[in-house]
Amino acid sequence: MTTTATTAATAHRAAPAPVVSFQQINKSYGAVRAVADMNLELYPGETVALLGPNGAGKSSTLDLLLGLRTPDSGSLTLFGTTPQRAIEQGKVGAMLQSGGLMDGVKVRELVGLARDLHPRAYPLDRILETAGITDIADRMVGKLSGGQEQRVRFALATAGANDLIVLDEPTTGMDVSARQTFWGAMRRQADEGRTVLFATHYLEEADAIADRVIVLQRGRVLADGTSAEIKAKAGARRVTFDLDGTIDRDTLGALPFLTSLEVSGRTVRIQSQDADATVHAVYGLGLYPHNLEVAGLGLEQAFIALTTASDATATTAEEAAR
Repeated sequence: MTTTATTAATAHRAAPAPVVSFQQINKSYGAVRAVADMNLELYPGETVALLGPNGAGKSSTLDLLLGLRTPDSGSLTLFGTTPQRAIEQGKVGAMLQSGGLMDGVKVRELVGLARDLHPRAYPLDRILETAGITDIADRMVGKLSGGQEQRVRFALATAGANDLIVLDEPTTGMDVSARQTFWGAMRRQADEGRTVLFATHYLEEADAIADRVIVLQRGRVLADGTSAEIKAKAGARRVTFDLDGTIDRDTLGALPFLTSLEVSGRTVRIQSQDADATVHAVYGLGLYPHNLEVAGLGLEQAFIALTTASDATATTAEEAAR
């Protein structure tokens, strides 16, 4: 007979070890606490979007993960070792916004250098093709457009068989076709068991691409789950309808459970914590809405709702502490 202890031990052995582990990580710059008591683990094969408003701690989190900064306290490991050691072993590829490229060389030469330095390098032609830069391989790096530079950075980040790929605003400057090619390549990396972590301001990309979404606010993990779970966590729903005649914004603004109100011509757009009660109150005012629609929030609206609520809570706490 299988005992409970044996079953638990078998389940523990079957669980994959985390690729990245943040345990109670803190990082401050003077009086600014950029990362606060962060606990976070990433696993093989995940595609993870890192979201947050400016100043939320995204860049600091990536800097710590890549060993560019040292935590003030806590434990941070990549593949069970230090970030520096994991990078030396060729397990990590990174595409960052900061840092320039070598202007005085050809694209092929620069990518070839990255390949020569990687302990598990891919063939050069494969790297160029995956990044979509075969046609500009003989162009001087200093003559590239912004979108082409981003694709070259992508090639440098994927010059070898990295187990973790870290991307900071990777598609900035890319056109629609290049973005589709890029994310197709990233999905193939994840399908091969690699972990892809990307920070982005393009929330539609996070919604469409990521298996998991992590929202940071004030250096802390505010929400962590699938895109659907993040939307559900926000709670509010969207209510849209048209009204005839003069629209009284003050009257609509007093509707129950309202979190936002927008009026554009005859169209009213509302976010509500209780859509049923809000719609009932609209009829209670003697109004007759046309083309009424009630829907869940998109990821962008959910992101705004979560971070706005968090800011309001933090402000109230700060005022109470004074």
